[in-house]
Amino acid sequence: MEVLVGPGPRQAGGGLGAARSTSSGRAARTTEVPWARFSAWLECVCVVTFDLELGQALELVYPSDFRLTDKEKSNICYLAFPDSHSGCLGDTQFSFRMRQCGGQKSLWHVDDRSYNSKAPLALQSLVLVSRLPFVRLFQSLLSLIAPEYFEKLAPCLEAVCNEIDQWPAPVPGQTLNLPVMGVVIQVRIPSRVDKLESSPPKQCDQENLLPAPVVLTSVHELDLFRCFRPVLTHVQTLWELMLLGEPLVVLAPSPDVSSELVLALTSCLQPLKFCCDFRPYFTIHDSEFKELTTRTQAPPNVVLGVTNPFFIKTLQHWPHVLRIGEPKMSGDLPKQVKLKKPSRLKTLDTKPGLYTSYTAHLHRDKALLKRLLKGIQKKRPWDVQSALLRRYLLELTQSFIIPLEHYMASLMPLQKNITPWKSPPQICPFRQDDFLQSLEHAGPQLTCILKGDWLGLYRRFFKSPHFDGWYRQRHKEMAQKLEALHLEAICEANIEAWMKDKSEVEVVDLVLKLREKLVRAQGHQLPVKEVTLQRVQLYIDTVIGSLPKDLQAVLCPP
Repeated sequence: MEVLVGPGPRQAGGGLGAARSTSSGRAARTTEVPWARFSAWLECVCVVTFDLELGQALELVYPSDFRLTDKEKSNICYLAFPDSHSGCLGDTQFSFRMRQCGGQKSLWHVDDRSYNSKAPLALQSLVLVSRLPFVRLFQSLLSLIAPEYFEKLAPCLEAVCNEIDQWPAPVPGQTLNLPVMGVVIQVRIPSRVDKLESSPPKQCDQENLLPAPVVLTSVHELDLFRCFRPVLTHVQTLWELMLLGEPLVVLAPSPDVSSELVLALTSCLQPLKFCCDFRPYFTIHDSEFKELTTRTQAPPNVVLGVTNPFFIKTLQHWPHVLRIGEPKMSGDLPKQVKLKKPSRLKTLDTKPGLYTSYTAHLHRDKALLKRLLKGIQKKRPWDVQSALLRRYLLELTQSFIIPLEHYMASLMPLQKNITPWKSPPQICPFRQDDFLQSLEHAGPQLTCILKGDWLGLYRRFFKSPHFDGWYRQRHKEMAQKLEALHLEAICEANIEAWMKDKSEVEVVDLVLKLREKLVRAQGHQLPVKEVTLQRVQLYIDTVIGSLPKDLQAVLCPP
């Protein structure tokens, strides 16, 4: 569960958090009842106040019938306010992420397969404010709602939630107009088939009554250049740490810096899905504090964003700690953090730096830093700098992944070996030594000029959660493709000729198997065309029609 928080301007006031939980949900509804569309985007909006005697308290949850577990309520209350060490003044926005704590999902999200089958892999599992990973959209939404709420309170919240309840569902690939508080936010929902380049959504026709839209160029991408400014000289090292799923603590001066840097780090592997846990903002009050900070076992594969210097002492046994200083928004490049040995992490006033014993496998690309520095000198817009940095990281990840994709494709059985009346052949096993040998003539050097120990990087990658996640996903897709090809081979065969010398048991077995394949295919689990599905149903009807009446009655009960 992740929450986007925007505390209000009052000294001891509350924070407004648009929150969606994977762990709790509204009572079962149908699409006709109120909040059905609302639940496609959000599950609830929470108002948290700070009482000088009682501390944090959950003042309001809207819709009122939304259920949060006690553990979720406690986590939201403690995490909704900046840590006392962060020194935040005035308004601020940040996000945090929590593990689900039981309960049920809202009706719209009971089955996420339709969305996940079309959404980019890198975005299937990220949940900010809702189960949808749309950080920038919800930041924009919150910046509209929060000021109005603190002026007009509950009636404003109810009106906004009713407007969101009129929004169309977030279908990947669609450009949508989302009216709220007199503004129309135009967004395009990312799709797996999109080109991996940042581009604004296409303008769509407006109803006469709607104002001109505020176009968000992306619903989820952060300003990478702003997030990475203090660590630009170490972007490649951080990319490697993320690729290998290494435990990393990010100690920042405020929750917004912490959460945005953690989210930026986890996004720099696209199009590879980030398969490790990450907490954009984490405090000692989190219900999982003991679990994630224990010294009785190796540090977990987590990227942890914190603001309390206490964590330097608590997490001294973690292999990588990144401390960031106060952000400076001048036009010049801020002072870059230095690489330092973890042994120097001994005091609460530790200076900014990347504390690690890790040695990067790849040589630093000095040309990238020169291009970014030149952009600063020429006052190049930050969004252009971010696009340059995002493209660089994308191409670096692609150069690393393409050899893996090519080798994986070679493990797929040839189509000529797929025959209709035998089980499809198995996918060949992934042999790491064979893959490493293939790099000599089909390695990343074909698409990337960076030199270094690519073999060593791949060997460590094989031990990471990201290799396991990538391999499982690709193997699943290949298995489904293999099953679809087998289904097509059956449809192209002469089934009547096959049935001539077959027993009734064999024919009934075929009917049951074809039905099972048809159910799987219709559930969007097999990549087959509609004409193939129709042909399979025709085959099933033909086969059943050849059987005695009593068997027909069993296979097709009235």
